[in-house]
Amino acid sequence: MPDQTAIINIKNLRLRTFIGFNPEEQEKQQDVIINAEIHYPASHLCLTDHVEGALNYKTITKAMIALVEGGRFKLLEKLVSDVLDICCQHSSVTFAQVTIDKPHALRFADSVSLTLAKRKSNTGAEH
Repeated sequence: MPDQTAIINIKNLRLRTFIGFNPEEQEKQQDVIINAEIHYPASHLCLTDHVEGALNYKTITKAMIALVEGGRFKLLEKLVSDVLDICCQHSSVTFAQVTIDKPHALRFADSVSLTLAKRKSNTGAEH
């Protein structure tokens, strides 16, 4: 069987957190919207409906929720980096990308967003 890649997409996970460095941002939680893409090898077990071969997206999402809702972040870059680290924790992940939107951050824009991506080699090294 040729190598296949499984891609998990977590779309529009809406959470609230303390984000920003202005005094009013540190006093009141704000909405953030998380989109994540996680790649891993689609093993024979995964393709034959055996749970052991699949990555558990519910576990990943719960960790994201705990981090975001329980945290305080001055910079969007730090928040995105921490969520990306959660996405890359499992040893089988080969690539992950996270975009987080901060709605209403600018007066005349729908949102401001930041995207970070990480690719892991077969040796586990990050690029």
